[in-house]
Amino acid sequence: MSAAPSHTPEGAALTALLLDIFRLNGALIAEGDRLVGEIGLTSARWQVLGAAALSPVPLPVAAIARNMGLTRQAVQRVANDLAQVGFVRFAANPHHRRAKLVMLTASGTAAFRAATARQTPWANHIAAGLDPRRIKAATVVLRSIGQRLEEHAIAEGMEQRT
Repeated sequence: MSAAPSHTPEGAALTALLLDIFRLNGALIAEGDRLVGEIGLTSARWQVLGAAALSPVPLPVAAIARNMGLTRQAVQRVANDLAQVGFVRFAANPHHRRAKLVMLTASGTAAFRAATARQTPWANHIAAGLDPRRIKAATVVLRSIGQRLEEHAIAEGMEQRT
């Protein structure tokens, strides 16, 4: 049996960072659920509602999923939940007959505003005392990792087709 390959220093640092990100993701989901639960949202609902609210144009589920790095099926399930509680509605898409556009309703807009009103002081509290330059630097690193993951997935997809 051969020994498992060892990490480079960069690979070891990335692995440690990814483990912290996994833990942080779980904590963020739990905290998001707590923050917006009283207004009929979960973290997943809030995320999809926010993607629709912040888009300059109405988007179909597939575009929201791509923008969020999630599967279309997962976003469709959440969008259906949001439609069922009246926070979004589906509208005809002039560019695609079957891919309906996700549109916020008045109650969806109110829920998103209420979530934002809760998130702002929460974010200010969590960020208090942190250096904004370090937060921005962390954002750059995370985006770079995300871009490399996308590039790797594309390259892997091309390799599998050949």
